[in-house]
Amino acid sequence: QVQLVESGGGLVQAGGSLRLSCAASGRIFSSYATSWFRQTPGKERTFVACMFWSGENKYYADSVKGRFTISRDSAKNTVYLQMNSLKPEDTAVYYCAAGPLGYWSASESGAYRYWGQGTQVTVSS
Repeated sequence: QVQLVESGGGLVQAGGSLRLSCAASGRIFSSYATSWFRQTPGKERTFVACMFWSGENKYYADSVKGRFTISRDSAKNTVYLQMNSLKPEDTAVYYCAAGPLGYWSASESGAYRYWGQGTQVTVSS
C-alpha cells in the first residue's frame, strides 16, 4: 500500500514559480510510474508529467514542456514538480499519482493505482 501526500500549492502571479512535492509512504518499486495530473472544476483530470521511479524516462504534456520539470529524491521518497513561467491557465488542483504501469499508459489517469489528495495552484494574471 502506498500513500501520497502533496504540498507546495498556493497563489502566485503569472510568470512566477512554484514547486510541488509529493511524499510517498510505503514501497515505491522501480517499475512504478510517478506522475502529476491536474484538474479544474467540471473538467476531467489531465496529465501533466511523469517519471518512472527508475529515473530513466520523463514525459510531459505539450502544454508544460519547457516550463515544468519532474524530479525525485529517492532517499526522501518524494517526487517534485518544479513549475516555472506559470500562466493563469495552469490554475488547477494538482494531484500526484503512482502505480505499476507501462510508459504507454503514463498519461491515462485510469491506469494509476494510488492518488494523493490534491493541492490547489492558483495563478493570477
